[in-house]
Amino acid sequence: MDLGIAGRRAAVAAASQGLGYGVAQALAREGVQVAICGRRRDAVEAAAARIGGGCVPLVADVSTPDGAAAFVAAARDALGGVDILVANAGGPPAGTFATTTVEQYLDAFELNCRSAIAMCYAAVPAMRAQRWGRVLAITSVAVRQPIPNLILSNTARAGLTGFLKTLAREVAADGVTVNSLLPGFHETERLAGLYEPDALAELAGSVPAGRLGDPADFGSVAAFLCSEHASFVTGTATPVDGGAYAGLL
Repeated sequence: MDLGIAGRRAAVAAASQGLGYGVAQALAREGVQVAICGRRRDAVEAAAARIGGGCVPLVADVSTPDGAAAFVAAARDALGGVDILVANAGGPPAGTFATTTVEQYLDAFELNCRSAIAMCYAAVPAMRAQRWGRVLAITSVAVRQPIPNLILSNTARAGLTGFLKTLAREVAADGVTVNSLLPGFHETERLAGLYEPDALAELAGSVPAGRLGDPADFGSVAAFLCSEHASFVTGTATPVDGGAYAGLL
């Protein structure tokens, strides 16, 4: 199916690996001009080469609002504009209420809430002016069903979800959609860093689909939400988790 976005321009944050890479790869396959970022030049340049299609590698640290906004500005300069924004960042450290300090929440909000908000402030006004845009944030299924030992991520990403829902309602009439995808357990470097191999096997067994997710499959769902066909889909927070989320709504 032609998604109708060939020639559009996308800024995909934190896409040298993991789910961001899967999204960038899927968009490039649809003919989208993609700019990605990572903190290490060698890693982001290697990722861009694998993605192909003229993917632009940019060195940026999106863990702070200033760095996140600078990435969008650099992508706009490189591509001539940004029609699609994929807000993404790494996750904060694992921890529980008992092992986490109050000060750590500020860092988590900077990384997984304020930085994504800064990207939206950098990209959305131009989308509204041209009356077409797609904002997609990669958050976590934890915003609906908190994940044990990830209290920082659970908290910060829930805050971002509230911002995205509010923004979606404000800009819908301007042809700009705002959605988020809620990954569950996917085979990424982040997951491998949080769990031992035996624990990963247990996680895979706990997913109703019977396996961990594939970043490429995740990217395909993301590309659809960025498409012309999804122009009437906005304000959603959609799990992509193999059925792991157990709630009714």
